[in-house]
Amino acid sequence: MSLATTPEQPQDPSPQNTAATFCATLIDEWIEHGVRHAVISPGSRSTPMALALTARPELAVHVAHDERVASFIALGIGLQGTPAILLCTSGTAAAHFHAAVVEAHQSAVPMIICTADRPPELRDVGAAQTIDQTKLYGDAVRWFHDPGVADNAAAHTWRSLAAHSFASSTGLWPGPVHLNLPFREPLVGVTGSLPARRPAVGQRVSLPSSAAASHGALVDLAALLNSGRGVIVAGHGCGDPAAVASLAQALGWPVLADSRSGLRHLSEVAVAAADQLLRHSGFAAQHVPDVVLRLGEPPASKVLNQWLTASNAVQIQISAVPTWADPDAAISHQLTADVAQVCRSLVALGLASAADARWLTDWTTAEAHAQQAITTALDNGPLAALTEPLVARSIAASLPANAHLVVSSSMPIRDVEWFGEIAEGVTVHCNRGANGIDGVIATAIGVAVATGAPTALLIGDVAFVHDSSALIALISRRTADLRIVVVDNDGGGIFSFLPQASALASERFEQLFGTPHGTDLVALAAAHSIPAATVHTLAELRAAIAVAGPQVIRVQSTRDANVAVHQLVNEAVSAAIDLMA
Repeated sequence: MSLATTPEQPQDPSPQNTAATFCATLIDEWIEHGVRHAVISPGSRSTPMALALTARPELAVHVAHDERVASFIALGIGLQGTPAILLCTSGTAAAHFHAAVVEAHQSAVPMIICTADRPPELRDVGAAQTIDQTKLYGDAVRWFHDPGVADNAAAHTWRSLAAHSFASSTGLWPGPVHLNLPFREPLVGVTGSLPARRPAVGQRVSLPSSAAASHGALVDLAALLNSGRGVIVAGHGCGDPAAVASLAQALGWPVLADSRSGLRHLSEVAVAAADQLLRHSGFAAQHVPDVVLRLGEPPASKVLNQWLTASNAVQIQISAVPTWADPDAAISHQLTADVAQVCRSLVALGLASAADARWLTDWTTAEAHAQQAITTALDNGPLAALTEPLVARSIAASLPANAHLVVSSSMPIRDVEWFGEIAEGVTVHCNRGANGIDGVIATAIGVAVATGAPTALLIGDVAFVHDSSALIALISRRTADLRIVVVDNDGGGIFSFLPQASALASERFEQLFGTPHGTDLVALAAAHSIPAATVHTLAELRAAIAVAGPQVIRVQSTRDANVAVHQLVNEAVSAAIDLMA
């Protein structure tokens, strides 16, 4: 349904009706541009926008009591490429959006944030629930604007404001946009006729997702790739897997595929166990590349990134977004362009592999041996003990082909990176912009409601407890097929792998890093009326995750045993590589 629009005409001058019409106009324009979701946190000052959002049946409206939860739900929705409208009342409510805004900024996720505010006369005079919201999120937004209290005299600008905010959020560098919207009381009004759509501002502003690479840039890039020993490092943002596979085969290079790349199923060229292979000093030394082609975002593996830096290879970065991702100061050439299109264009240039045929074979053979060693070490059978690596290895492979897997930062994303088997068609998400553990459940809710597809979440117990208020939002979204797998080792498992674990006395380590919380996670989920149970075997995990959500599946672990399992798997891979020599 689209509200009728008429040419500009005198409107009811009452402030509440003007505000209602202003909000309805913004929303009408956003719907015209393709927005289909809004996330609202309850509050009074945001009433005009909240009522306008719920008046449009084209929008799925999600209500979350906790503003931080709301903002991460909007982030999860935005991962699909179209921003959600995120709304809160005035005051500190807006401050709780900040973490998700930063993640959206650093991960290039579109989001349109509407913070309600007091009118100018109530600012800086001690009015209740009033803070300085001007440029509240600093440089973490693509655009900030405060249009002031809505005025009929400016009605001809309202559609342009909406179009501008959408274009700024979805352009060459997608990200969050912040509109600070002051409203005067009374807050409940009647919507009048909307300003007419005009071709200049009513048409969707089409900005390319990336710049096209020029022919000259492609020729120069092809010359750089004229090397026998090269690797393609593929992260999130590679686009069409077939395009990357074609380039890899033309070059005769392996694809070191991050778990979020969508490329791990390319068995002829993909290497998923790069982290384990490069822990073997002999293999790492014998396979140093001359050229590294980085596609998309950097991988999660610290071992891989350190090896790449130490290689002194020529490193080329191709990314669809114009951000500089080079923490090790190792990249010598950067191209902002559509990754898949660049791959196809390079193949079309007729690249001839300069690589020895054994170069790619060495990598793929080592990959096969590593995967077999991992499987054997984890005893991947129906009665196998459910270790954390085995959960990470099995979860994506247990999902249907069109599913989404959201993975928490900290140990879960590392375990999926090191051990995960990602089936073709399963999309992996992780908030790697700021690498925080906040808002992970809420992000997964956003993915589930935006896609309508089966969605699984792999999360640790600390991150689960940290975002447990998101379970309230999940109660109201009973149709969301979200299957939460929480690995419970009663604390911060990742710290057991760090020097602090051996450098500190046990009591101090537990106080500051282990941080056991003692929470009964099954009871916590049950308190929110969400089905929950603990599973003990791989067969039980697979049976549980095959059931549509919402549900919580707990896997119990211990931190010391987890460190030992990781060491066992690494030693097994190393032994397998030794046998190849």
